[in-house]
Amino acid sequence: MNLTAVLSLGQTALELGLICSLTVLALFLSYSMLNVCDLSTDGCFTLGAAVGAVVAIAGHPFLSIPAAMLAGVCSGFVTALLQTRLGVDSLLSGIIVNTALYSINIAVMGGSSLLNMNKTDTVFTFLRDALKGTPLAGQSTLLAALIAVVCTVAFLVLFLNTRLGLSIRATGDNPEMVRASSINPMFTTTVGLCVANAFTGLSGCLLAQAQKQVDINLGQGMVTIALASLLIGRAFLGKGSILTRAVGVVLGAFLFRLVYAIALRFDMPAFLLKLVSSVIVIFAIAGPYLKSRWPEVRRRIMHRFAARKGGT
Repeated sequence: MNLTAVLSLGQTALELGLICSLTVLALFLSYSMLNVCDLSTDGCFTLGAAVGAVVAIAGHPFLSIPAAMLAGVCSGFVTALLQTRLGVDSLLSGIIVNTALYSINIAVMGGSSLLNMNKTDTVFTFLRDALKGTPLAGQSTLLAALIAVVCTVAFLVLFLNTRLGLSIRATGDNPEMVRASSINPMFTTTVGLCVANAFTGLSGCLLAQAQKQVDINLGQGMVTIALASLLIGRAFLGKGSILTRAVGVVLGAFLFRLVYAIALRFDMPAFLLKLVSSVIVIFAIAGPYLKSRWPEVRRRIMHRFAARKGGT
């Protein structure tokens, strides 16, 4: 593999990592801060992509971004409504919304399972034209993704340090204490899920416009990918301020996509990639437990070894 191929591989991983890190930041808010595992991520990601594509095809590429985020807010609101008002378990509410979104996404896409955007102007094409003749020519996808991530991280840091943001963090840490402090956990949960799903919708919108197409299965497995990226980022920058942890999340998304890109480069079958994602999640979650158990396991092994040696 020559230097040009390595740089191309790294840039592709960086572009996809930045775009998908928006979904990881959404999971960072809902899972790490609010302590809610939102399983509607897959469907919401595709919803953002579908809504963004439809609006862009209609001739409004820049309007597609707020439209996709608004669609994500609606998805998050329904998920929160099921949890807070109808007493549905958080995992079940995510599964229910995710299942319903499949039909909704088909409807948004006009009954088709695929939307082609090859002849459609997107935010990336506008930025590409604006960068012609400059040192950044040809870097429109990377620059647009970087701007989106910087804005999202900045908003997240500021938001989580407001009074409402602190209430959301407190709700995730100790909902009973929040309830006793006259803060409504139903409201904080709803706001948190709406904001998180807005990020997910934005991520889907940008990926669809970058790839110039939307497939109904575009978001399949995204929750696993996002969780794996979140846990990888936590391993590197899991402690410190919100900014530090958010940067760790983005780093985790890039590293995960880099692993994907390297695996594909060395001809790993594409159908095995989701298995790789699952294995990463298993080890990332089980790692701390296995680490805590290792001294006891080691003592047992040494004891058995000593007993066998004594018996001989």
